[in-house]
Amino acid sequence: MKTINTNKSSAPPFQENNPIEWLRQNFFSTWYNTLLTIILLSIITKGITGFISWAITQAEWEVIKVNLPLLMVGRYPKDQYWRIWLIVGIISSLSGFSWGIIARNSATLFSQPVLIFLAVIPAILLLIPVTTPFKLLLIGTVILVISTAWAGKFLGIKITNIGKYISLPWFIAFLLIIWLIGGGLGLKSVPTNDWGGLMLTILMAIVSIFLSFPLGILLALGRQSKLPVIKIFSIGYIEIIRGLPLISILFMGQIMIPLFLPDGMRPDRILRAILGLTLFSSAYLAENIRGGLQSVPRGQTEAAKALGFSTPLALGLIVLPQALKVAIPSIVGQFISLFQDTTLLSIVGLSELLRMSRSILAQPQFLGDYAEVYLFNGILFWIICYAMSIGSRQLEKKLNTDR
Repeated sequence: MKTINTNKSSAPPFQENNPIEWLRQNFFSTWYNTLLTIILLSIITKGITGFISWAITQAEWEVIKVNLPLLMVGRYPKDQYWRIWLIVGIISSLSGFSWGIIARNSATLFSQPVLIFLAVIPAILLLIPVTTPFKLLLIGTVILVISTAWAGKFLGIKITNIGKYISLPWFIAFLLIIWLIGGGLGLKSVPTNDWGGLMLTILMAIVSIFLSFPLGILLALGRQSKLPVIKIFSIGYIEIIRGLPLISILFMGQIMIPLFLPDGMRPDRILRAILGLTLFSSAYLAENIRGGLQSVPRGQTEAAKALGFSTPLALGLIVLPQALKVAIPSIVGQFISLFQDTTLLSIVGLSELLRMSRSILAQPQFLGDYAEVYLFNGILFWIICYAMSIGSRQLEKKLNTDR
């Protein structure tokens, strides 16, 4: 009888994966793929060279250089700009510190893509058509992020459970930022009519996200509740709000609500806009979270009850953490959509980034500079949305949502 030697194992065939071979397999495998690659490369190259030529020789970037303060903070008083820079410093420090704590167990804090990104940022900042002090402050912000990231990693290694308390300084910083922007309690008060630009856009998005997330969780749990009153209310709210366009909700908040209230009880325009964004976004978040709740097996709840957990503890400690991990991509997608929806606030009279851009384009010396202004706005929106997307992927990787 012929025996098979199981101790010997043949190695898998080695495939050379050098760049030339990869290009040949993916772009030049056949004659029609080669022709299609050449045509597309020609079109892309022509488009890129044309854009670079326009940006260097024809674009009127003076409109951005002159009106950059308006684009960033609107009509915020110039003598109070130090508050804005202090806020930027607080956010940069906490961002770097949090990054270092989260990556404390990584072999290297700065991977190759991160190093490339950190090298590209100063180059981009130097090319921005702004004054030299402004460029130095922006570069200093990048240095602050890097230095606090090192400090966060060092402290995270020394204190292993510090990650549990990382949300506390962010909450304190949020309250501090609101106080710095609005003033009061010892600071000069700045009316909300002077808030504007990118500062107002980011503020509206962050506050709306902060408020709509817990409301969305409650609505998702209410829709699955066994209590008829709570379930009917949650379903009715979600379906009604999802059936209305956001612009109609904003108009109701800005125009119709003040009609039913006396002059002394009318809330601020920014508060009304935040309320509209929160109510709208929470309905969509509720459906995203409900999808995550449905992915959790029923046996998880039954096992929790068998261990003596009450219903609130089973939801808070077992069901919700699993559901939220599954729903991270859709939740962050809704947050990105909410940030982009802040452009609708210009229709209801708030001086956010888009409305401020339109007022700049009405200046006689900058008539017709639409491409430069809207391109600058598009770059700002893309950077922020892409940063949120990167954070979402890193959070998914950290929580192992694919397992």
